[in-house]
Amino acid sequence: MSPTGQDKGRPNEGGADAVPTDAPHTHTQDPSHDLVAGDQQIQRAVGNRRGMFGAKGTGDTSGYGGLVTPIVYPGGAQRPYGGWFDEVADALAERLRATDLESAVESVVIHRGEITFHVRREDLPFVAQMLRDDAALRFEFCSGVSGVHYPEDAGRELHAVYHLLSMTHNRRIRLEVTCPDADPHIPSLVSIYPTADWHERETWDMFGIQFDGHPALTRILMPDDWPGHPQRKDYPLGGIPVEYKGGSIPPPDQRRSYS
Repeated sequence: MSPTGQDKGRPNEGGADAVPTDAPHTHTQDPSHDLVAGDQQIQRAVGNRRGMFGAKGTGDTSGYGGLVTPIVYPGGAQRPYGGWFDEVADALAERLRATDLESAVESVVIHRGEITFHVRREDLPFVAQMLRDDAALRFEFCSGVSGVHYPEDAGRELHAVYHLLSMTHNRRIRLEVTCPDADPHIPSLVSIYPTADWHERETWDMFGIQFDGHPALTRILMPDDWPGHPQRKDYPLGGIPVEYKGGSIPPPDQRRSYS
């Protein structure tokens, strides 16, 4: 302690190092610091998963066959979203209102500091072109397309996720579109984002989502005559034996299982 009884490591109140109370608020471009309180508590439950990986019919070789965990997805966020998220959402909503397509965005999910717009599949090309061309948005680059299979999400089992980057504004968002197993069709975005060409082919190859309007929707990883789509949750856990010099490892469905 100093002779005056004040901690040397703490600036004197009202001193030269004190921060004025009327200092302007510094706006952060990192939305993870100003998200809505409790937005990650909003969840949508769709069922339970049994075992470590949800394997069915072939034995769970993880040793966690008795594990039961709820399957929950992040739910829609509430305004204000925080940071530049609101700027993007406002600009997109304004354009949609002008074209009578306010219902094109089904929900907005904010999870782990990232924003995802869930879009109706029939409106996907229009929304994507709007995000690319509007001066307030300018998401010029599609860096990838991800496929996801949620068998428990009835009527929305297959998801396609487009990752978009605005180099003008240095922002990243996602567009997520769903379709049912019984009708696995989503409009292609190759005409708007040419970089989506091979990404959509891979998503078709692994998940079976058919991108209508794609110029050449063929397999890109598996042989043309390969049966099924290997990254779907309902794909058999079997496989091809791995051969080594002097030994062979059987496919997963033939290995020891724990019960």
